[in-house]
Amino acid sequence: MTTETLPEFTPSDVQAQLDELRFDSFDQSDAYTLGSLAAELVRENGYALAIQVVLGDHVVYKSAQGGVSPDTDSWLRRKAAVAVRDSQPSLLTRLNDEGAGTPLLVDDTYAVSGGAFPLVVGGQVVGTITASGLKDVVDHDLVVAALRSFVAN
Repeated sequence: MTTETLPEFTPSDVQAQLDELRFDSFDQSDAYTLGSLAAELVRENGYALAIQVVLGDHVVYKSAQGGVSPDTDSWLRRKAAVAVRDSQPSLLTRLNDEGAGTPLLVDDTYAVSGGAFPLVVGGQVVGTITASGLKDVVDHDLVVAALRSFVAN
């Protein structure tokens, strides 16, 4: 994982990730573990990045490393709002909107920018993991790497 060469994703790539990364159950302990795995990836890569894991309306895990900017909290919240609203990763919303020629929504509530991934249990979104601080495809890539590490353990 590096920011030197940006990862590239198609809508079908991101949809496949969403289909792959679903859970039978997910609780606060899982949220903490997932957040910790993501934070470790941030440290290993030397990124300036914030991570947040939310279940329902409760922030279960939050980490900011490497000197992220103060407005990162707003980006975390607004990216996650897109993932919850659309029941899909915020990057998939961005890619679909760009493909349809739809202007990207960035306002006080929503930020159509990659980096938020819904936590899906039994077909329902129960929370999100969100990264913010770098290019949105890097934020997304880190979140997917953390989710895959969590599933593997």
